[in-house]
Amino acid sequence: MLPLSSLMYAIPNNTRRVLTSWKSNTDPSPGEFVAELTPEVPPQGLVRKGSLPYWRSGPWAETRFTGILEMDETYVNPLTMVQDVVNGTGVMTFCALRNFDVSYIKLASDGSLNVRRSNGGNTGWIKHFEGPLSSCDLYGTCGANGMCIRSISSPICKCLKGFVPKSDDEWNSGNWTRGCVRRTELSSSCQGNYSSTTQSKDTTDGFYRVANIKPPDSYELASSGDAEQCRQGCLGNCSCSAFAYIKGIGCLVWKHELLDMVQFTQGGEILFIRLARSELAGSKRIKIISVSAISLCVIIILGLAAFGCWRYRVKQNGQARVAMEVSEDSWKNHLKSQDVSGLNFFEMHTIQNATDNFSISNKLGQGGFGTVYKGKLKDGKEIAIKRLSRSSGEGTEEFMNELKLISKLQHRNLVRLLGYCIEGEEKLLVYEFMVNKSLDSFLFDLKKKLEIGWSKRFNIIQGIARGLVYLHRDSLLRVVHRDLKASNILLDEKMNPKISDFGLARMFQGTQNQDNTGRVFGTL
Repeated sequence: MLPLSSLMYAIPNNTRRVLTSWKSNTDPSPGEFVAELTPEVPPQGLVRKGSLPYWRSGPWAETRFTGILEMDETYVNPLTMVQDVVNGTGVMTFCALRNFDVSYIKLASDGSLNVRRSNGGNTGWIKHFEGPLSSCDLYGTCGANGMCIRSISSPICKCLKGFVPKSDDEWNSGNWTRGCVRRTELSSSCQGNYSSTTQSKDTTDGFYRVANIKPPDSYELASSGDAEQCRQGCLGNCSCSAFAYIKGIGCLVWKHELLDMVQFTQGGEILFIRLARSELAGSKRIKIISVSAISLCVIIILGLAAFGCWRYRVKQNGQARVAMEVSEDSWKNHLKSQDVSGLNFFEMHTIQNATDNFSISNKLGQGGFGTVYKGKLKDGKEIAIKRLSRSSGEGTEEFMNELKLISKLQHRNLVRLLGYCIEGEEKLLVYEFMVNKSLDSFLFDLKKKLEIGWSKRFNIIQGIARGLVYLHRDSLLRVVHRDLKASNILLDEKMNPKISDFGLARMFQGTQNQDNTGRVFGTL
């Protein structure tokens, strides 16, 4: 398989493009091994021996296969993946390895998958990747609910916590294919009810954490937002036996037996296995004792620290109160000199009422500048409030920068600043609220990115370009944003893009074409 070759599937046409092994090293006729891309969401690479699975890569997570330990942050990945869930297609393309003259993928006659590279000359072919590496990598070595331990040689299989061998005699003799079964059934609200999608709230089930795992086969992508929602979704579904929240994928759940599990010595993912509460009781008691001892020590230390802080604050309180008054007056005087006409001044109590006193449920995000909250004014208008972090010295400069620039810039592809608030140590900016949040929430979510086809993406690109042309050429000021990224592109209800966050922006004179800075800016 040479660079720019690909494996693919198309469910509507029932077509596949696969890589087939030779019959032997000297016989190029089709062999018994086939490498293919599976249509699961997300997809995974699979090598079959005839009709049976032989080795699999684990699910794809943006830039890597989760079951291939070598694919960490330092790995030079030669693969790109495009999956269209709506139309039932997927393509994995092999790209040429960077800095190497020649590279290829070969499925050998023994079923091993090899990636080789060469710089030319007399160095020969160098191994870039090879799998499977051990018997642990072979599909289903330890059977259902069994885990293959890569760090030891014999025995290599063990049952998951809360499970026992289905056949003790076979297991002890080294035949692990029949796997393991639960020692204790799950809560009574789920027994005999695995077709149910919901479970009563008085469940006595829990989860056991297993680290350094190659995710099992037969997973499903769930719509849960974060790790806690993923956990609650699994706990509330009688058919869910395990879950994992994986970077680059999101929430995966398993509704059947856990098959083809491998545990690495390092790396891998974290899997949470559903168990009856009685299976977790022992570990819970130890945990409670440990937490109690640690908590007592922490309370003593915090008590001493609090006493010291109290004495210090009593001493500094008078000075701080004077400093606050001076600071607030100097801010307001400075704003008058900056001509921020057209902006409303919001009272602090108005913002507190709009955000339910900065409730965590209204929190939209957080950055180096501070925290952003959603708010609702008395007239029903929704707003976004950026609250300056009190500890951020650079945030103060960025606050003034946004006030000065956005009050003077007006364009349909720039976010609109409605006003500001300064009271005591509090400094806040009030913006129009963007219903669809930021562009990165669509681009880097496996499900939401399907909502923006190429037509919408092109319109978003056009809108961003129009905003930049206005900043660089058409406005009365010449402004360079200096921190343009997907999270700083907001989307309104019609998916129109709005460039936001001008805290790091720099304003130039009409004839000025360069400037120097003493600070590092931007996002890697």
